Amino acid sequence: MSQLLHQLLFDQAEKAPLSQALGIKSQWYDYASVALHVKSVASGLQSLGLSRHARVAVYLPKTAEAVFSYLGTTAAGGVMVPVNPVLKAPQVLHILTDCKASVLITNKARFKQIEASLTDCHDLSHIILVDGHSEEESRVQVIAWSDFLKEEKAWFQPPSIDMDMAAILYTSGSTGRPKGVVLSHRNMVTGAYSVSEYLENTHHDRLLCVLPFSFDYGFSQLTTAFASGASCYLLEYLLPGDIIKQVAQQKITGLALVPPLWVQLSEMSWPEEAALSLRYFTNSGGAMPSSTLDALRNKLPQTSPYLMYGLTEAFRSSYLPPEDVDRRPGSMGRAIPNAELLVINEHGLPCKPHEPGELVHRGSLVALGYWNDPERTKERFKPVPLSIQEIPTPELAVWSGDTVTQDEDGYLYFVGRKDDMIKTSGYRVSPSELEELMYASGMVLEVAAIGVSHDQLGQAIVLIVVSATDEPVEEKAVIKYIQKHMPTYMMPLRVITQSALARNPNGKIDRKTLAAEYENLFVSGESK
Repeated sequence: MSQLLHQLLFDQAEKAPLSQALGIKSQWYDYASVALHVKSVASGLQSLGLSRHARVAVYLPKTAEAVFSYLGTTAAGGVMVPVNPVLKAPQVLHILTDCKASVLITNKARFKQIEASLTDCHDLSHIILVDGHSEEESRVQVIAWSDFLKEEKAWFQPPSIDMDMAAILYTSGSTGRPKGVVLSHRNMVTGAYSVSEYLENTHHDRLLCVLPFSFDYGFSQLTTAFASGASCYLLEYLLPGDIIKQVAQQKITGLALVPPLWVQLSEMSWPEEAALSLRYFTNSGGAMPSSTLDALRNKLPQTSPYLMYGLTEAFRSSYLPPEDVDRRPGSMGRAIPNAELLVINEHGLPCKPHEPGELVHRGSLVALGYWNDPERTKERFKPVPLSIQEIPTPELAVWSGDTVTQDEDGYLYFVGRKDDMIKTSGYRVSPSELEELMYASGMVLEVAAIGVSHDQLGQAIVLIVVSATDEPVEEKAVIKYIQKHMPTYMMPLRVITQSALARNPNGKIDRKTLAAEYENLFVSGESK
């Protein structure tokens, strides 16, 4: 069994070199070809003097070059940092500086967007452009993809073990800017085998990669496929209907999406060839509305639904098998293979059935912590309670911050979140990041970003503000301002001016009171 992330691919290249591995548009790469490209990238990075565990940021949409770069980085002994292609310059700059990336792989269009900000990236030494040369001068050496790639025979496997860092995935925290979750080779390889086991993936499967690779759920489509010898088709869609179209054209057997996309697809017609080819679909990134699940099952009667729950800090935690969907409505399911999920009360003891407690995940899927953030690492990665396991060296587990209950058979049910994260369109959005931006605008005296239930988005972002002038804050002006600095999924759906914001006894803004006040702001996706 493979122990290193890139070895998943190399093993399949030896077993079935001519089998389809990666498709995009009208082109398909077999496993042997993908392995050759990955080794060429690794050789190129090694020729640049990439040191062990150095970070390589990849700021690209879903392209073959992006996949080659991810696995080429780990094969070279580095740490890959997938950057969501929809992020704007401020977020990209934060990621590059926070992880101290030494190499950035991107394209000319994105390079142009962030070029002016790169003066603050003091650790960045090389930029690789996958679509040619840059005519602009830069303090950082800019290299064209064709000049960067080196002979695959020049690649050498550096000394690596499964506990070494493989990736840093950036996710928004409950406060402040996005934080980097550090994943080991063991985390990612264990996750790949675990998911492919319960999804029963084989080399006959064809997976459609729709979600961004910066999202652990999105990247899982690659690792799951490579663990089982399946094939992946990369899709950058314009309209939701494009997804259904490609399911039919590419004879896709497995489809993984987040609730907002499933809501839209459940309202569309599925051609017979799409319904017949799709063996299973999965949902994570938020609970799927029961009406959406019912609609999908009516349209796809031969397709098995897998409802899942996961944390970037532990990759994936639980799943509800298709045979339990009707028997356990509303359940998050049970632990995935090679993981144990605990429900712990405030005294550090296991909860009784149906007693609310915090979900705690233990096992080899638990990440290494947050990059460059020891305080938040201590908050989330804590020892397993002694009441569970007594071992000489304390074992660290992920304390999710989510309150759940567990029934007599071990099935979990979600109750609520401890933090104030807004979960919209499959993304976790930090309220404080939006609030800091609004304060910087000069338009507001006070602001609170809250999440309000929404049929299609899961939660819609609403800004409650106190104006800096005698006039209400203009909603269009706020939207226009935020659009310059933030990706689309962080756009508020409403901006509401109040004379003052509710506060708790400690003088802090009371988000729970505000969220309760506007709980019914949206009905059937439309503002009242």
